[in-house]
Amino acid sequence: MKHCNRRDFVKSSLFAGGVMAMNPFPYHAYAGEKKKYANDVIELGNTGVKVSRLAMGTGTHGVNRSSNQTRKLGVEGLAELLHNAYDEGIFFWDSADQYGTHPHLKEALKYVPREKVVILTKTHATTAEEMKADLDRFRQEIGTDYLDIVLLHFMTKDDWPEIKKAGMEMLSQAREDGIVKAHGVSCHTLGALKAAAASDWVQVDLARINPYGSRMDADVPTVVNVLKDMKKKGKSIIGMKLFGAGDLTDKVDECLQYSLAQDFVDCFTIGQEDHNQMNDLRKRIPESSVRG
Repeated sequence: MKHCNRRDFVKSSLFAGGVMAMNPFPYHAYAGEKKKYANDVIELGNTGVKVSRLAMGTGTHGVNRSSNQTRKLGVEGLAELLHNAYDEGIFFWDSADQYGTHPHLKEALKYVPREKVVILTKTHATTAEEMKADLDRFRQEIGTDYLDIVLLHFMTKDDWPEIKKAGMEMLSQAREDGIVKAHGVSCHTLGALKAAAASDWVQVDLARINPYGSRMDADVPTVVNVLKDMKKKGKSIIGMKLFGAGDLTDKVDECLQYSLAQDFVDCFTIGQEDHNQMNDLRKRIPESSVRG
């Protein structure tokens, strides 16, 4: 018991001062007692949606319906990567209209049963008409009758819940109709993140989190406090930018261990561009989770 209390004290101190100041990284403070795996099955809050701990990110440098994955792998190559991940128990696919990866998911569904995977996508729609059109188009592009998770993409304004109100109401209706299983938001400023924490509509939040504050909405302690508040309110949190959009690729183990140690982070998405990266993560995640 004393060991656990000591560890909690150390972790609290690191939150207060910011982990970035610690050199070398304090692995002992974040070492779990049980290994965690990429293919662990996690239930997202009260949505009823169950995902693998690791999501297959498909939008590295994604813009204008293109991403590193689409440019490097093409439709068949990315579909094969998703299929291989599924064979390893990783069944959570993270896509977006902005990434242009819907056709790639459709190709992957030729080899994987639709009901066995969880598909997350994101929309820039604002009005009810835009949202309905996106939901119809997304399902056609992916080749599915329903979408597991749909997020409002890249919120930056504090008042996004008011701006997006009509589109949000359409998503709520789509959930009642069985077209969508859960809805939420991805945030890219502290104000937007706080608005997500305060919104009863948000079921799932895609949040930037890593121990160094790289490409995050604010400093680590500030973001952590908001995310803890979200979690207490029953929202589910999916971590993103674990490696700071590439800034922290020399600190992969540290970033993985930090995220795996946070009770408020349900799972996380990482952009993987080839089979070697996927297999490396599969090996690193359990090792990082207990590294002392």
